[in-house]
Amino acid sequence: MFVPLLALSAGFMAPSAMPRTLAMSKVTMGEGGKGFGGGEATRDPEPTNVDPNDPKGKQQAIHKAESFSEYLAKRSAAPAANGASAASGDYTCTWLSPAEKAALKATADAMSAPCKGFLASDESAGPWLRAGHVDAAKVGDTAENRAAYRSMLYQTPSLSQYISGVILHWETLFQADAAGNQMVDLINANGMIPGIKLDKGYDTAGIPGTAVGPLGHPETWDKGIDDLDARCKEAYAQGARFAKWRNVLQIDPAQGLPSDLAITLCVNNLAQYAVICQRNGLVPIVEPEIVPNGNHDISACAVATEKVLVAQFAALKAHGCYLEGAVLKPNMVKNGLTGPKATPEEIAAATITVLQRTVPVAMPGIFFLSGETALDEDNEEEATNNLNAINKLAPNTPWSVSFSYGKASQKTTIVTWMGDVANNHAAQQALLARAKANSDACKGTYTQGACASVGVDGNIQQAAGAY
Repeated sequence: MFVPLLALSAGFMAPSAMPRTLAMSKVTMGEGGKGFGGGEATRDPEPTNVDPNDPKGKQQAIHKAESFSEYLAKRSAAPAANGASAASGDYTCTWLSPAEKAALKATADAMSAPCKGFLASDESAGPWLRAGHVDAAKVGDTAENRAAYRSMLYQTPSLSQYISGVILHWETLFQADAAGNQMVDLINANGMIPGIKLDKGYDTAGIPGTAVGPLGHPETWDKGIDDLDARCKEAYAQGARFAKWRNVLQIDPAQGLPSDLAITLCVNNLAQYAVICQRNGLVPIVEPEIVPNGNHDISACAVATEKVLVAQFAALKAHGCYLEGAVLKPNMVKNGLTGPKATPEEIAAATITVLQRTVPVAMPGIFFLSGETALDEDNEEEATNNLNAINKLAPNTPWSVSFSYGKASQKTTIVTWMGDVANNHAAQQALLARAKANSDACKGTYTQGACASVGVDGNIQQAAGAY
């Protein structure tokens, strides 16, 4: 039917066609065949003149199509476009050069070193004000005290055995101790990687039209995207090599929280932050935190966390995030603060199930936030026990499953220090002991109660929940 159709087409076109010729490749026939339907046609680069209204000429103009195997062979022989590497098999995220991706991956892998976690030291005020302890809150919140406390933390001997990275507040990134030593230099000298908190928090006025959740305000998203690129450049120049951005979501099943709108804004806000960081050489910590405030049970948190993480990785993909050069900081799957209490084993099973369903293996590390705890709970010990149960249940995950604790690493340290430089050594020993306990929990080998803590004595209620 092919030739008659061509002939019919030529017949319709002939009355209006202007006399002209086309330059084309001459077709020759291979041995033992006659080309079209009878043999192997080959291309000859020398042009020949063919009347386009001649059906036979049209047939001669049809070349043998390139096979898929020929296409793949040609592609593998050609240089990869836009930095894609045939050797690495990476044909996506080509907006980053191979060198940029290699640097990001090296940092992310170092951050995700086995049985090491992060020291979250990015509180906007003195961390003792968030210690949830009646006496700790009496320490003066001055720049000098903040520098004295944090420089003491960062110089803890052997801390890098258990801590790979330290998350800093903007003030701390540019701060020096009393001796004039830059905080980033203290961290680097102690074998850890400096990082920076880059979100600017959220406005409690929230997303218009969304319901008020357990935190007492509508759903929210974080500010700071508008000048993020410039701040990334400044942070990198100061020595930071990774960043953190936290968005907050609330659970209230009766009101449908978190809403689809809040999830969409949250995950795309985080994805946009992530790629801006990567463009500037910073490994992004992606933190879509679902806070535990509320009276929901563990199943509500499991449903919400799975839904949020599915959306988060879809957004990261849509924005072109290089997963090998990023890490995740999620909440554990737990009950609400006033909901039915789940055991560490139940928390572990629910958390691992959600992660296995949602987190790509390309991402090297998962670092849990500790989250708020009830007044009758020892938050340091709770966080360590839950992490231990997770790694005991699933010791061979494709990611490093670790910790990024601030409050749950420092409460006993703060109560030991209490603003007195004479207590520095004892405070450092408390920090080191809890860091080792959390490192043991990364192996699933921590024994409950093995690490001394201040416990629940002196616990006080905080604005965002108990500490």
